[in-house]
Amino acid sequence: MIPRIMSDKIIMLARQYPVVALTGPRQSGKTTLVREIFSNRPYVNLEDPDTREFAASDPRRFLASHPEGAILDEVQRVPELFSYIQTRVDASGREGQYILTGSFNFSLMEGISQSLAGRVAILNLLPFSYEELDQAGQVSQPLESLLFSGGYPRIYDKQLSPLEWYANYVMTYLDRDVRMLKNISDLSTFQLFLKMCAARSGQLLNLSSLGDDCGITHNTAKSWLSVIEASFIIFLLRPHFKNFNKRLVKSPKLYFYDSGLLCYFLGITSPEMLETHAFRGPVFESWIVSELVKKRLNRGLRENLYFWRDNAGHEIDVIVEQGEKLIPIEIKSGRTVSSDYFKGLKYWSTLSQTPGGKGFLVYGGETSQQRREAHLMGWRSFAKDISMVI
Repeated sequence: MIPRIMSDKIIMLARQYPVVALTGPRQSGKTTLVREIFSNRPYVNLEDPDTREFAASDPRRFLASHPEGAILDEVQRVPELFSYIQTRVDASGREGQYILTGSFNFSLMEGISQSLAGRVAILNLLPFSYEELDQAGQVSQPLESLLFSGGYPRIYDKQLSPLEWYANYVMTYLDRDVRMLKNISDLSTFQLFLKMCAARSGQLLNLSSLGDDCGITHNTAKSWLSVIEASFIIFLLRPHFKNFNKRLVKSPKLYFYDSGLLCYFLGITSPEMLETHAFRGPVFESWIVSELVKKRLNRGLRENLYFWRDNAGHEIDVIVEQGEKLIPIEIKSGRTVSSDYFKGLKYWSTLSQTPGGKGFLVYGGETSQQRREAHLMGWRSFAKDISMVI
């Protein structure tokens, strides 16, 4: 088992809260992690039809069959349990009684907000970060192989072909999860929707354009986007609000949590194809942004990431907010540094009246050095030392 950075945080929270909820995409390693940490706890999988029927029809007796608590996997499948869990943890007064896992954020959060508010610590586990793969000696070489493979644990555990694994993963996701969430009957159109989202990775979200390209309405596109966001396929990076007397765009930018899944939806079938592909830049940018997100979530911290863009087209790819301090990050996939790479950071430095050299330029090469305009960092160095900006 490749160690997960989140382990210590889960153990700590289980000593402080009666319930710990771990959510994230399917196959991100949630079950493996909690069963490893809490190996002495009963494990109950609510995907099993008989177990689910028992829990739904007689939740009181179901929970009583595990008087000391348990790991409840895919607990959102039986929403009736949440209020009964509340009653039991309030009566016992013990911490770490239940460990809940779930793959659908809004289903799990709905149950928690209605019944377990104030009693539960919530963590999000995403696929492997670079830091986790590097510590385990599992980093694919070169960069294109890493981006193409993505971070889902089973690919590394079983040494599977990423292309085949993602194809099966998507079909499972469409057949089981999407139907359950929204009862979407036209799965071929929904799969086209996913591909159109992939083609917009790193771009401003325009729901009307997205809907038009898929032949669906604006409201349907909005509804479907909520599905793939709740199931941890994509996330939306919000614009930073500080305007410096400039008119700013208000739309979020769309990114994929996993670069391998993004490559699959883009039709990229090999690392070699990614080297010269037109979407190499968006794939690299999506990977860097997701690594920043993982660094926060793996330590139980909330996201502090934004982007900045005004109506004239000036843009900073990522703004890291540290209280009153704002750290700009520009992302370029090229292996050779060009002076044009620093244009956005120079503009930001002048506009925000901050000294040059305080931001970061992350690129697809290996060299790292301090430049007058910014910290220039190769992709590998940045991924290893990402804590310096988070």
